[in-house]
Amino acid sequence: MSTGFRDQLAKGRRSMAHLIHVWHERNGWSHKVLPAITEIFDLGKVHNSQISNLRNAKLFSPGPEVFLALSQVNHLLYQGIDKIRDRLYETNPELLKLLLESAIPLLNDEQEPLSAGDLFEIFIGLVPLPSVFDWFIEEDEAGILSAALADSLCNSHPWRQCREQVMAAYPVKKADRRERFEAVMAGLRDYSAEELDGELLDLFSTYQRISSTNVSSADMFLESLRSRVSLIEELEQL
Repeated sequence: MSTGFRDQLAKGRRSMAHLIHVWHERNGWSHKVLPAITEIFDLGKVHNSQISNLRNAKLFSPGPEVFLALSQVNHLLYQGIDKIRDRLYETNPELLKLLLESAIPLLNDEQEPLSAGDLFEIFIGLVPLPSVFDWFIEEDEAGILSAALADSLCNSHPWRQCREQVMAAYPVKKADRRERFEAVMAGLRDYSAEELDGELLDLFSTYQRISSTNVSSADMFLESLRSRVSLIEELEQL
């Protein structure tokens, strides 16, 4: 195996780890959610440990059943919870409650659910992530990006002056995520790189609702935050 091929596979594993991570963060899921859905609806076999290892880029050779199970869950969620509500209520009402709060599927750039083939090709590095997921945030930049986020969404105004508008624009309904977002905006804590990865699509949506600036994608929004970081650092040196 050539070094180039190894690099391709490593890049693919990191892309898949990022995708699984964002999926869980956006929905507020534990590693038990996907295996529970596959078991209830007989969609294949995937274990908690496999989900954890995929998310951490430590699963080097998953079998085809893993990609099949994940894609079938993804398609099920894409069809909507109403179609599976009764079955979930009978078998696992706590899971139903969780999915009613958030059950966002993985979509490609055409807004179609990712298939088993899509997931496999991402995992082995044959194709890039869909553009709406194609970003990576490093741990050492998460803190300053959190500060730049607050500065951007409040347009450099104090949090007290913009709180009502920003919280109304933030589309997430889960209470723990709203509390975390407000704490970051108020400067009481920072997002970790993992948290910021998972929040970026919703943070971009928040920005779109309150800003007239022409930023057309989540990755462009991230780059605008990185540019703001540079500006903040320059001002601090004056």
